[in-house]
Amino acid sequence: MAKPLPRKQRVLNRGYLYTRTADEVGELSVKLVDIDSAILYYFDNVIQPSVEDNGENIKVPIMYASPERWKAIQRDGFMKDKKRQTITPVIAYRRTSIEKDDSIPQDKLDANNPNMFYTFEKQFSQENRYDNFTLQQGLLPQKEYYNVTFPDYVVLNYDFIVWTTYIEQMNKIVEKVIYSDGAYWGDPEKLRFRSRIESFTDATEVSDVERLVRTNFSVTLRGYLLPDGNFDHRSTTQKHITPKKVMIGAETDSIIDKKIGRSGQFTEDVVDSVSVPSSPAESTGVSTQLSNPITFNQGTGVTLSQNGVSFDGSTAIDLTISIGQDVGTTSNVTFNSVSASSVTLGTTTIDGSAITGDLEITGSVTLTGDFSVSGDATIGGIVTAQEFHTEFVSASIIYTSGSSQFGDTLDDTHNFTGSLDITGSYTLNGYQVTEISNDTTLADSSATALVTENAAKTYIDTKVLASQTYLRKSFFKKNTSITGTSTASFNAVTASAPTSLTDTNENDFVFFINGQYMEHDALTIQQSSTTFLLKVDNGSIGYDLESDDEIIAVGKFDS
Repeated sequence: MAKPLPRKQRVLNRGYLYTRTADEVGELSVKLVDIDSAILYYFDNVIQPSVEDNGENIKVPIMYASPERWKAIQRDGFMKDKKRQTITPVIAYRRTSIEKDDSIPQDKLDANNPNMFYTFEKQFSQENRYDNFTLQQGLLPQKEYYNVTFPDYVVLNYDFIVWTTYIEQMNKIVEKVIYSDGAYWGDPEKLRFRSRIESFTDATEVSDVERLVRTNFSVTLRGYLLPDGNFDHRSTTQKHITPKKVMIGAETDSIIDKKIGRSGQFTEDVVDSVSVPSSPAESTGVSTQLSNPITFNQGTGVTLSQNGVSFDGSTAIDLTISIGQDVGTTSNVTFNSVSASSVTLGTTTIDGSAITGDLEITGSVTLTGDFSVSGDATIGGIVTAQEFHTEFVSASIIYTSGSSQFGDTLDDTHNFTGSLDITGSYTLNGYQVTEISNDTTLADSSATALVTENAAKTYIDTKVLASQTYLRKSFFKKNTSITGTSTASFNAVTASAPTSLTDTNENDFVFFINGQYMEHDALTIQQSSTTFLLKVDNGSIGYDLESDDEIIAVGKFDS
């Protein structure tokens, strides 16, 4: 341990050493353990992972893995308790890396003497109390300010491992974790950090003794760190109190013993004692006479009740200034004419060439010449025009009621560039069309629907072409063996009939035994994996099959 410096060599600013034992606002700090605990809190109280086992809902424990435990997990692939029993279900996690968050850069200039703070004002405290006495007396109490040092923004990465016994249990946990992606993890009353969940990796292990379903995933948290204080003997949360202000409202007297001053400052009539009262009710009759009096003269549009009268302070003058009409904010003002470069009414400005802003007109307006609107124009009545020329950059037309007609002869052409959205039906040469159908089965058989290219192609591919392919199929096969006296085997697979046709049966085949036609009434077929079986009713056909018989089959084989 290093030897302490002598007292004379220590650099200590005692201005930062003050007690804060009675403060309600403590020293703020955010440490790595707070971020690790925020993950644990979020899993226990928000995600709440659980599994169903034998009809019982079991809460899945989550634990932070120490380096020794994590190494054992990587070696064994599972966790064991003190009795050497495999723990399942369980979730384990650990912090793998920390790096500065470059997306929120900040420089405190000097970490031991930070110069960047968040400043907060405490409204009411022991020093700044709110009461009726303070309000009536106009007292200005002290204010409390707290400076909190800027934190360091970091990105933390965590690895998670989840073990369960069954896939269904694992799916339930993974679904809850994925749903929490992008949320702020942590206690809402304390600290929360933005999360991002990376991809999940299945690492299920099955052996002769045990079966463990395992999933690995990683989580990235965007957090911030603010360690405990004692930077240059100061904390991360600094308290500042403004000085109190003293207000003196008592009456004072000022004695003027010299009547000498600058020209016109005093006259011989000034009394020796001037009393400065504490309120207007205690005012004395002291007056001051000016050697250079003030003269008030009325100007254009302004009327004075005492026009041209000089005021030197020796006598009181009652002066009334008027302008002929009330110009209050709620008054109606009348002028003969107004000349101005522009007039601003609310948010609307009118000048000699344009109107800027919204303009609502009640009544009739007659314009001679061109009329241009740079913004939006809303007209609540009917627009009547001899001719319309429209240039659409974008347009939207909403009709409350009414009908529209485009053109009056068959040779009129109407061009639309873009998409056409129709709500309702339309009539083509007297035939009504109500919808464009994408039904690939054409099951509705609608007389007012047009089918899409996809519906027609899908129906033809699955119905017509498939049926044609099936009908064209006809292959020649020879038996490979005779089993017993009634079963012939072929290395073949029957062709599957489309859903619109009858399933493949013995009537889709013709059989010949040693060149003789075999009657269908005594025959049945059976598909056994990749072997096609022909079974003979010996009593009906009148003979038994022999091992050297040659049976030829022609019909609906797959290939």
